Amino acid sequence: MANHKSAKTRIVRNNKRSLINAMRKSRVRTFVKKVDALIAEGNKDAASAAFKVAECEMMRAAQKGVFHKNTASRTISRLAQKIKAL
Repeated sequence: MANHKSAKTRIVRNNKRSLINAMRKSRVRTFVKKVDALIAEGNKDAASAAFKVAECEMMRAAQKGVFHKNTASRTISRLAQKIKAL
């Protein structure tokens, strides 16, 4: 257990940030799954529209430090390739 006031404050802060980051991660995964589902259906127009939203969310998460920038870019690139192949 923390002995200093600052250490106790950091524990509280870290728990809050952990929850926020988990929500961001979950949100990004949801958007990516929606794009994958539309690609599986073969609906190119809807997949492109969903991809734009997913791309924005992914880059925002990368900017906030939830994902590494290269991980976000790689995921976006792979989704774009799948949509282009439709």
